[in-house]
Order: sequence, then structure tokens, then C-alpha cells
Amino acid sequence: MSRFVTGNIPPARDNGEVFDWRQTMEDEELTVSSSGPSPTLGHLLKCVGDVRKEVTGDETPVHQVLEMGEANMEPRSLPFVLSFSNLTYSVNVRRKMALPAIFRRTSQLGVATADHIPGESMLTGTKTLLNDISGEARDGEILAVLGASGSGKSTLIDALANRIAKGSLKGAVTLNGEALESRLLKVISAYVMQDDLLYPMLTVEETLMFAAEFRLPRTLSKSKKKARVEALIDQLGLRNAAKTVIGDEGHRGVSGGERRRVSIGIDIIHDPIILFLDEPTSGLDSTSAFMVVKVLQRIAQSGSIVIMSVHQPSYRILGLLDRLIFLSRGQTVYSGPPMNLPLFFAEFGHPIPPDNENRTEFALDLIRELEGSPGGTKSLVEFNKQWQSTKHTRSYEAGTNGLSMKEAISASISKGKLVSGATNDASSTSLVPTFANSFWVEMAVLSKRSITNSRRMPELFGIRLGAVLITGFILATIYWQLDNSPKGAQERLGFFAFAMSTTFYTCADALPVFLQERYIFLRETAYNAYRRSSYVLSHSLTSLPALIFLSFAFAATTFFAVGLDGGLSGFLFYFLIIFASFWAGNSFVTFLSGVVPHVMLGYTIVVALLAYFLLFSGFFINRNRIPSYWIWFHYVSLVKYPYEGVLQNEFNDPAKCYVRGVQIFDNTPLGAVSQAMKVNLLKSLSNTLGMEITSSTCVTTGVDILKQQGITDLSKWNCLWVTVAWGFFFRILFYFALLMGSKNKRR
Repeated sequence: MSRFVTGNIPPARDNGEVFDWRQTMEDEELTVSSSGPSPTLGHLLKCVGDVRKEVTGDETPVHQVLEMGEANMEPRSLPFVLSFSNLTYSVNVRRKMALPAIFRRTSQLGVATADHIPGESMLTGTKTLLNDISGEARDGEILAVLGASGSGKSTLIDALANRIAKGSLKGAVTLNGEALESRLLKVISAYVMQDDLLYPMLTVEETLMFAAEFRLPRTLSKSKKKARVEALIDQLGLRNAAKTVIGDEGHRGVSGGERRRVSIGIDIIHDPIILFLDEPTSGLDSTSAFMVVKVLQRIAQSGSIVIMSVHQPSYRILGLLDRLIFLSRGQTVYSGPPMNLPLFFAEFGHPIPPDNENRTEFALDLIRELEGSPGGTKSLVEFNKQWQSTKHTRSYEAGTNGLSMKEAISASISKGKLVSGATNDASSTSLVPTFANSFWVEMAVLSKRSITNSRRMPELFGIRLGAVLITGFILATIYWQLDNSPKGAQERLGFFAFAMSTTFYTCADALPVFLQERYIFLRETAYNAYRRSSYVLSHSLTSLPALIFLSFAFAATTFFAVGLDGGLSGFLFYFLIIFASFWAGNSFVTFLSGVVPHVMLGYTIVVALLAYFLLFSGFFINRNRIPSYWIWFHYVSLVKYPYEGVLQNEFNDPAKCYVRGVQIFDNTPLGAVSQAMKVNLLKSLSNTLGMEITSSTCVTTGVDILKQQGITDLSKWNCLWVTVAWGFFFRILFYFALLMGSKNKRR
């Protein structure tokens, strides 16, 4: 039995020779046996968990490691081969033709002699990003896609990961010779984006734990999921940062290399069979980049296919890669193992200098030099095609032990792969469920994550509460203890209009909330971590406590200070209608955040629409005076219903009078005459009308004010229910916006 440090485990051989591994963890070393079966990452995590239990004294039985004799020898099984052939992808582009370009130098036959860039069409306005690319990758190896910026690396990764619309991509992608369905690929694979999209105020351990609750099989207990997270933290080398928050621009957190490893960890927590990574070493120093690729090598050796794009690997990283594909403007210029690079370029006529340690640097420099030449890389592309058909390039064996794709996946799951929701029932009609957890479990986990992240940023809620309290204080001091005079009634109308519109404007701060989470949501739902419906419901529920508190703060600040009518029951309805307004406004802004991708554009739309809602609410212009071609806007105005509700709550008492006797002359030119003259005018008016009107006679009640404002259609409770319904309506629209706009695929 021999012992190897983790970083020195040799990769699988190209000639079909394989290694059989039996691993236990001891001080970050792996004991390797040449006769044991090849465990998956699941087995590795179990072993780590068992060692941890022994150290901590956990009495839970550990997994027994059996000595494997000759009778127990088992050939390395379940090889997965991901093949792709003739992948071609073009996009429409706007071709800008400058006037001098029309008069370019032409030949005697009248044909333009301007250099034509391969992959771009001058006539059709299309650009070919992938041009007839073929290759394959197998488990136990790392396939790296290299090339300069714009060469098509990320596009190829997206094509293999089914992130390009089916009608746009030509060619075939198969697993063990069978077409790979989109639904199955989502479950058995993972995609690590180039950007580290993480919640800033969650710790490393919490981030991985939430990923485990989303992706690991529902049959696993929480303690087992916890053990797998702890084992993965050790495997990723994140033990010292386990309790550190991820951090962002305003909060100090983990380093860049640690963030990248966390991003990889949340996508490999369920031990995917296929792992795609878009430039995982981008922006990292050489040591951090090497550690990241070392982790990827361990993942590949655990029985996974690892396909990654990389801009320019260092010499140490090159030693970890098993196969390379060099791209130039969407075309393959080399495909094969790194060890064949010197022979390839020597036969091409550009031998790599003996003193050049990094072969990829020479290759990329040569490719870039050829791209700038008149003929481009056409000669290198043609030479590579000839090279592929010669003895220099070995094609992978089709040895899959006679197993079909689904049989191999099912057998891999039974060997310990932690594919989301997987069961050991190979005869199941559905190999694995679409989602690892039920709807309610997803909603609970999403809610817990959102609350945990928000709770550690109390300043955000504090700013919202401060804005509401300051607004309420200003309104309370301006409209302090309004009387029941005609002016008091008019001032009440102005207060209600401003107060109701303020609740909606205050909700505009909900706009960046989803925009900040948008790409995290896209990454997680693209591979079925949870349902979109559970996200929408949890997003709604977690917003309610803050809205209730803000509503009560605003209601308590203004109701009694302004002197509004209705007593305790009036205050209760006033609080409910404000809460309904916050709910409808928050839902409306949340829906817009799902449609509009940019914060500034979203704020512009929100402010404009809320201004129109206020204009058509009935305060500035009576409903009966609104032109017929604009009346529809009055009924879709979100401000209309809470505004009418609070007016009815204030003025629905027929016994309360707002205009008595001589007060009918207020707000008219006769309001400036003396009191004695007003009494005489009132007597003359009484004689003319044939009815007695004294200084104490009530002329206008609250009900009359409602009729003057045209508020006669709905009761105050109906206004409340309509406002609440608007909130649910926009939440439903938000769901459909996510459903239609989060396909996360290129067109």
C-alpha cells in the first residue's frame, strides 16, 4: 500500500489504463490502494465525516472500510463519455458600414480585396461564434478550453451546458452515445459562472449548508447534510474561513480565491456527474488559481466530467489538465492532451523552444500572431483537421461496460453519487426527480436564507424606517389637529392624497432587492435548485414583517397627530389600508424589477408610473371630469383605491358636519365681508329658499363631501380588498416574468 499526498494523485491515463482507489483521510493525505474500487465524491465525503465522528466522539456508527482481496477486485466501472460533434452557432449582428468602405480597393474583376475575418459574414449580417467544433470528454479528466478573449470559450461551455436555445445551436451533444435531454442534464450537471454570485452576509458554512438543503437528496437527514458540508469545506481548503461572511464592497469578507472555491462548492455539493466552469481562475493570483484547479482535479478523479474554460493557464495548472481545446474565432486549432503540443507545433513548422516551460503561452502567442496575418488561422485549422485523422490523436474507447446512459447514471447513483433527489431504484421510470425537495421545504429554506442575510444588514431596514418616520413627522406637524371647518375638510383631502402616494413611493427601494439577487436566482433555478413559484412565495412572505412594521409606524405617527376621525376602529382601518398600500406598492415594484434589468431605468419607470397613478387617483381631477379616453387609467391607478378608502373612513359619518351656516361663504369672494353681513345674507337666502338657515344649520356633511369627490362606487372595505388584490396580481405577474425571462439561454 502506498501513500500519496492529495496534490500528487496522477490523472487517468489516455491509453485506457485506469487506477482503482480506496481512500481514507488522515491529516489531509489520501491512502490509495491499487485494488480498491473507485469511490465517488460521495464516498470521499462519507470518509471525512466518519473520521470527524471518531475524533469528536460521535457514537453514530462509522462507515467500515473493508480490505479488498483478489476476490473482491472490481474493474473501474461507469465511464462517462460526453461527446460533441459539429457544434455551430451564429448570431445576428448589426454591421456598421462606413462610407469609405464602399470605395475600397477592388481587383480588376470588381471583387473587394478587403481582408475577410473568418467566421463573419459581410453580406448576411451574421457572426459565427462556433464553427464545426467536435471533441469529447470523459470522467476522471479535466477538459480545458483555451483561447484569447472572443475566441468562443464561454460560448462552447454554454453550448455543452445546454445554455443556448435549441433552434440556434447546430450539432449534437451526447453522453455515452445517447442524446442528453435538457431535464436530465439539469439534474446531473452543474454550471459555475465566471462571476462569484453569493449572498454577502452569509458565512461560508451557511452558504454551503443552504446549497446542501437545496440540492442533496430529500432522504438525507439534516445531520448528514451537515456532515457533507463539513467534509466539503475540508476538501475545498476553507476550514479557516468557514465562519467568515462572504462580504462585498461594504463588508470585509473572504479572499478572492476563497470566494471562487465557495462558488464551486455550492455547485458540487450534490456531486454532479458533469461540471461546467466558465473561467474559474479569472481574477485570481497564481497560487489561488492553482488551488482551485487542484480542487477540480479531485472532483474529476472522484468520477465526474470536468469541462472548464481558461484564458491562459500557468505551468503548474497545465500539469493538472488532461485534454485541451484551443479556439480561434470559433474554430478549433488544436485538440488533444498537453503532452502532444510540442509534436503538433513541430510538425506544423513552428516548434516550441526547449527553454519555453509554458507551452500554452507559446501556442496562444502563435495563434494571436496568425490571427493578425492576412490568411488568419486557416492554415492552422486545416492542419489540425489533418492531425485529428492521423495516428497522433487517439479517440476515446467506447467502453462503457455495455451500459446505456441512464443505466450508467443509475449505477453511479447507487455507488454513492449525491445527485439531487436521486434514489437507488434503477427501475424507476423517472431516473431522478426534477427537484430535490418539496415545494414547502424549498419555501422554508429560501425564507430562512433571505431572513438571515437581511438580519445582518439592519441599516437597510433602518433607512426605510427612518424615511417613513420622518415623512410621518413632517405630515403630522404640518397638518396638526385639523378642525372640522371647510378649510379643514379640504386640508384632509390633501393630507390623504399625499400620505397614500408616499406609501407607494417609499416602496421604490424594493427595486434593487431582486436586481441584486437576479443572477443568483438565474444560476440556482437553471439547474433546478428550487422552483420559481417557491421563490416568489418566500420572497412575498419575507417582505411582510417589514411592511407591517412600517405601516404601523406611519399610521401611529400621523393618525392621532392630524386628528383623524373614527376612534380606535378608524385607526385600525387606517393602519390596514396603509399596509395594503405598502403591499401593493412593494408587489408592483418587485414585478418591475423582474422585467427591467437596470436599476436606474427601473427607478425612472417607477417614479413616472406612480406620478400618473396619483394624477388619475381622483384628487387633482374629479372622476366625472376625466376625459373618457383616459378613464381607464383612473381605474388601474393603484393610488385610487387606498385614497378612496381613507376618505370613506374619515367622512362616512352622516352626523358629522363640516359646513355650518355662514361657513358656506368661506373659500368665496363673500368670505371677506363682515360677520354681520354674512348673517344678513344668510337670512336673505333663507327667505328666498323658503327654509330657515341659521349659523348652526349643517349645510355639508361628510357624506356630501364624498359625493362631491365622486366617491360612490365602492365601500371602504371593498377599496381595501381591491388594494390587497392588486398586490397579489403583481406577484403573479412577477412569477410569470421570472418564468418567461429567466431561461438563462442564449438565443
